[in-house]
Amino acid sequence: MKKYDCVIIGGGLAGLSLAILLKKKGFDTILFERKKFPFHRVCGEYISMEAWEFIQGLGIPLDSFNLPKINQLHVSSNSGNLLKSTLSMGGFGISRFKIDNLLYEKAKNMGVEIIEEQAVHSIVYENEEFFVSSQKLKVCGRIAIGGFGKKSNLDNVLNRKYLSNKNQLLKNFIAVKYHIKAESPNHLIELHTFKDGYCGVSKIENDQHCLCYLTTAQNLKNSNNNIEEMENTILSSNPFLKSYFKNSEKLYKKPLVISQIDFSKKNLMEKNILMVGDSAGLIAPLCGNGMSMAFKGSKILSEWLDLFFSKKIDKETLFINYKKEWEHAFGWRLRVGRGLQLILKNTKHINRAIYLLNKAPFITKKLISLTHGKKI
Repeated sequence: MKKYDCVIIGGGLAGLSLAILLKKKGFDTILFERKKFPFHRVCGEYISMEAWEFIQGLGIPLDSFNLPKINQLHVSSNSGNLLKSTLSMGGFGISRFKIDNLLYEKAKNMGVEIIEEQAVHSIVYENEEFFVSSQKLKVCGRIAIGGFGKKSNLDNVLNRKYLSNKNQLLKNFIAVKYHIKAESPNHLIELHTFKDGYCGVSKIENDQHCLCYLTTAQNLKNSNNNIEEMENTILSSNPFLKSYFKNSEKLYKKPLVISQIDFSKKNLMEKNILMVGDSAGLIAPLCGNGMSMAFKGSKILSEWLDLFFSKKIDKETLFINYKKEWEHAFGWRLRVGRGLQLILKNTKHINRAIYLLNKAPFITKKLISLTHGKKI
């Protein structure tokens, strides 16, 4: 059985960037991904500019891709009321198909061992080591990292505590994504609300837009479990969304869908496995900051792992300090995001909120700043 310094489960933004950072330091790293690169993921595909320099530092030449830079936000209510705001830091659009594959190629070329098309089904901690098993392979690591995203069978295998949270307001959401051809400015990100949900639209590469929405499973059930029916009735009650569904060209034969999304607070460590990215904490998508949080989380964790693997700190110190720094960086953002989500899923609340925020634009800018951080 081959031994590694670090075993990473999940090849998303957090897992791949962490693998690159650790390999740069010379630590033996293996990463498991249950799918084969490249592939699409359900995601809003907007990254805050706070991550731009960090991503380039990983060896991804963002400057060469002519990506859309986004600095304007529009938020609409079901009745068509519109809030307009500038984004002081702004962001850029890039598909997960592209950015994930760029990170994958970089990690692979650096010598990170990447095991594709193998889901991890067991993680056992014995004698200060982790034994990680997939369908065809079993490896040993000094540290195991969970970067398996919003939801995974491993959450159930590990019996993670957040699953037992009884607050139904944070549970049982579904997310749907398309790439579309549409008429919308490069610099604009739109957030259109509807009954018990909201939809983001923004430009990505190749003159395409990402259209991604979050809603409750109940909305789908009320639409005879038919996504197209739900879009034609519930979502299209918002005039802006009605226009998108009527006039834009969908570039997928079928939408990408994930279900049973849970926004409950998660623990950063389960069974001695450290979590990163959405596995550590899932911010409400309306904040548009989940992707940059994944990058920042990987940077925080890599720095503490460097000290641990270099025998400058022990495992307990690693766990304590990672948790402390992660909470300091993201704890407040997650709480604000959960609060905003509860407001935006209520059609009465959003109409009042848009009216008030149009009267006090400085509050809008403050709310945006509370869900974002400084440059990584």
